[in-house]
Amino acid sequence: MPSLPNDRVKMPEQDPNVRNKNFSEVALGYNPEAAIAEAKRCLNCKNAKCVSGCPVNVPIPEFIHKIAGGDFKEAYETLFTQNALPAICGRVCPQENQCEGQCIKGIKGEAVAIGRLERFAADFTMNDPALNRSIPQKPPAKPTGPKVAIVGSGPAGLTCAGELARKGYDVTIFEALHEPGGVLMYGIPEFRLPKALVKKEIAKLNNLGVAIIPNVIIGKSITIDELLADGFKAVFIGSGAGLPKFMGIPGENLNGVYSANEFLTRSNLMKAYDQESPTPIFVGKNVAVIGGGNVAMDAARTAKRLGAEKSYIIYRRGEAELPARKEESHHAKEEGIIFKFLSYPTAIIGENGWVSGLECIDMALGPPDHSGRRSPIAKEGSEHLLAMDTVIVAIGQSPNPLIRQSTPGIATQKWGGIIVHEDTMATDKTGVYAGGDAVSGAATVISAMGAGKKAAAAIEQYLS
Repeated sequence: MPSLPNDRVKMPEQDPNVRNKNFSEVALGYNPEAAIAEAKRCLNCKNAKCVSGCPVNVPIPEFIHKIAGGDFKEAYETLFTQNALPAICGRVCPQENQCEGQCIKGIKGEAVAIGRLERFAADFTMNDPALNRSIPQKPPAKPTGPKVAIVGSGPAGLTCAGELARKGYDVTIFEALHEPGGVLMYGIPEFRLPKALVKKEIAKLNNLGVAIIPNVIIGKSITIDELLADGFKAVFIGSGAGLPKFMGIPGENLNGVYSANEFLTRSNLMKAYDQESPTPIFVGKNVAVIGGGNVAMDAARTAKRLGAEKSYIIYRRGEAELPARKEESHHAKEEGIIFKFLSYPTAIIGENGWVSGLECIDMALGPPDHSGRRSPIAKEGSEHLLAMDTVIVAIGQSPNPLIRQSTPGIATQKWGGIIVHEDTMATDKTGVYAGGDAVSGAATVISAMGAGKKAAAAIEQYLS
């Protein structure tokens, strides 16, 4: 048997100095020839470890084998049996730590580009009406099963809704914002995840018979107990983690200070990059983003596209400790984002009520903390001032307290996460389930989908 090529097929991308001035997608996707060539690198292992690395158990060797043979429609249909959002997952999942992290090819070379192939199969099929028979084209007859309410239309809620709708349940999603999609719409920038694509994925749910009601804040507009009293036999809470955290340092109340949630929501959902937008956003010449995760990268790269001359990542640990995906930090560097590692903000300085600077102190890495990462320790006498116009705080977020405050019988962690039984995602309140960031805190799209899928199976068992 001839040896297979070990280097993965490169993904074409926009030039960094072009893309950092627009919101078009950075990665351009494989063409059929490139996808087939990459798929042929797969060893089609009998004991496929990549599948065990996927939170929704996609049959990875099977769909890749279909691509290698040029049968792209069958590849998509194979994906769709386990993953309702493959075009999204192919773009934003941390494949390097999940399926690709388990790939045998990665031991002596580069893992098979599973995420890129997933994206290709989904894009190719969804963009060709002659091929997308897997996608329901019109709503079915009115569902005959019991009524189920889904709180939140992010990845956990969408997945749970889709799983239940396929089995005949009468599913209604309640979304707090004016447009469904959750973090897929408000949190992830257009250049990483086109919103037209998210809308296509949501349209598939509409065509399964799922009703989506926007502008409903559970805990304010209506409570979970009221939903149960109105005839919903089960409720799944997938409301995410949208409550931003701040550092508690002087100056955080100045004009020009944003949470990453607000900054990205204004840009992604409210089109702040459009000069005619009713919700514009102030950026300025110098922008500091505090944090080192994917959200921080998104904020810094968005600020650059909105006109910032210098966009900084301020991170208290070193580059090796960055929690962001390597692909995202790599793209940020290419686009001119300035990284200041081992730097910790101590105060935001202002003039006339507006941000004028960021006071920082240098750090050194000490022994590992409870997370296993080395703890940052301040260096005495290393304080310095950076001139800034805008500061964006991207140090994490937690679940909104409204649901736990308005729902007796639901237990939560001290930090706000809903407590569930891990095997079923059931809360202590009968008929109420939860999953995704509302339970775990901010995590990945695919892990939220896995929780939604697990909850759907438990709800079906409960109601049957």
